[in-house]
Amino acid sequence: MKAFVMHAVGETGFMRKPIPRPGANDAVVKTGVALVCTSDCHVVNGSVGKSLDLTLGHEATGVVHRLGEAVRSVRVGDRVAVNSITPCYTCHHCQRGCSSQCGGLLGGWKFSHQRDGVFADFFLVNHADANLVVIPDEISDEAACYTSDMMSTGFAGAEAARIPLGGTVAIYGQGPVGLMATAGARLQGAGQIITVDKRANRLALSRFYGADTTIDFTEVDPDEAIMDLTRGVGVDAAIEAIGSQMALDACLRVIRPGG
Repeated sequence: MKAFVMHAVGETGFMRKPIPRPGANDAVVKTGVALVCTSDCHVVNGSVGKSLDLTLGHEATGVVHRLGEAVRSVRVGDRVAVNSITPCYTCHHCQRGCSSQCGGLLGGWKFSHQRDGVFADFFLVNHADANLVVIPDEISDEAACYTSDMMSTGFAGAEAARIPLGGTVAIYGQGPVGLMATAGARLQGAGQIITVDKRANRLALSRFYGADTTIDFTEVDPDEAIMDLTRGVGVDAAIEAIGSQMALDACLRVIRPGG
């Protein structure tokens, strides 16, 4: 099969690899739709280790091609989505609720980090019963693919922020993860959602996904605007969805004591 790999730090290309064979608890999936994530760029830049000749990618949907004999939750031919993080759910860290740290630091992240990822004709999914889900007929591959990382990461941010019912939240960055944090904050019951970005299209989408107030930080000082909106108290929760020290510092300036 053909696979898109990282040959060296800063160097990518295609290479031929054998179609993987599943272990007892694994599945092999024929790739349908796959998405590029900023984390793929981090891998190629060498910031998370040197994954030499490992297939890149960790967000995908596809059709089950082969199954290990112990897998029960999916069948060959099923259209499925895969988690971007694929822990074992049996080790000490998983059993304590820290599945992203399966087996150790970042151990739940296996695609393109510990083993071949999804940018190939076929990819292997470990512990398939825990890490694959059948896609309903009414959901497209493209929509399902976003649940594997972008949506779940944004939702996890809103959950971790512990936004009180009716509370206030400021969300910095309205890319895919930030937009899903906005949607998640609305589902969590936030009473006032304030989003910060500079792109008009993203701010418009932000309102679509639930923002009450949007702030273009190139036009106004977001610190002042947020403190005015909260009558000088600050927000109950702040979510940084950019990956920027500047945005993280801004979160700390606008959050209330104990937020």
